[in-house]
Amino acid sequence: MGILGKKLGMTRIFDENGASVPVTVVEAGPCPIVSVKIPDRDGYSALQLGFDEKKEHRVNKPEKGHFGKAGVPVTKHLREMRLDDVSGYEAGQVVNADIFEEGDVVHVSGTSKGKGFAGVMKRHNFSGGPDSHGASKVHRKVGSIGAGSYPAHIFKGQKMPGQMGDEKVTVKNLVVKKVDGENNLLLIKGSVPGARNGLVVIHKSEKQGGRD
Repeated sequence: MGILGKKLGMTRIFDENGASVPVTVVEAGPCPIVSVKIPDRDGYSALQLGFDEKKEHRVNKPEKGHFGKAGVPVTKHLREMRLDDVSGYEAGQVVNADIFEEGDVVHVSGTSKGKGFAGVMKRHNFSGGPDSHGASKVHRKVGSIGAGSYPAHIFKGQKMPGQMGDEKVTVKNLVVKKVDGENNLLLIKGSVPGARNGLVVIHKSEKQGGRD
C-alpha cells in the first residue's frame, strides 16, 4: 500500500540517546479513493488515489463527473497504487498517514530538482582534462567520444553534456521515524527527492531493515 504526499522540508529530531537524526517532513494525505480497479473489469487490481484539493473554478466537466461519481472533492493529483487484493476498499474512502507506523521501511519517489544544462563533470562526475602545461581550454571538456573509423558513430547511451535533473527518482529503504496521524505528517529519516511542496509517492517496502 502507498500514499501521495507533499515534501515540506527537512529538520532534525533527537533519538532516545540524544543523537541528532536528520528527517524529511512529508504531508502524507489525506488521499480519497477515487476509483477501484478490479481484474474482471479492468484487467488488474489497483486503487486510484487523489491528493491536494483543487479550487472549483479550475475544475472542468470531465473531472467533476469522475470525482463526483466517487463523492469526493476534485484533487490536483491522481495516481494509481497497484495491489494484489482491493476487496476491502471502495470509492469514497480516505487513506491517511496512519497507514504507516514508526519504524516502517518505505520507498519514496519524486521528481528531482531540475539543474538545467550541465557539462560532464557536473552531470556524470568526470574528472576533467589535464591542468598541466600545454593543456589549453580542455579542462572541463568531454574528451574522446567516438569509436574511430569503425563503427564510425557514437554509441547510444554515451555520457554527454545535457539536461540534468527533473526526472523521476526513487530512494529506497528509508525509515519512518515518526507518524503524526492528527496532522497527516510523516517524519522520514534522510532526504527524499524533489523540491519543497513537490509531489512524492510513498510505498511500504517488504524489506524489514532500513538505512541506519
